[in-house]
Amino acid sequence: MKQACETSYTHDHRICCMGASDTPQASATLGHPRVWIEIDSEIGVAQCGYCDHRYILIGGPADQR
Repeated sequence: MKQACETSYTHDHRICCMGASDTPQASATLGHPRVWIEIDSEIGVAQCGYCDHRYILIGGPADQR
């Protein structure tokens, strides 16, 4: 069974994903390098290509809270 991806809501258009943990040591152990992700304001959502963590722009088109 595939685990559901995590979702974070942010006000920032550019965010940094470090994997399953916010500590560089843990992400390095898991093999996930730090990556910068740009959220397109017309879409309002972006997803990390390594860990599938989803980032949703607060107030954007994908914000369905």
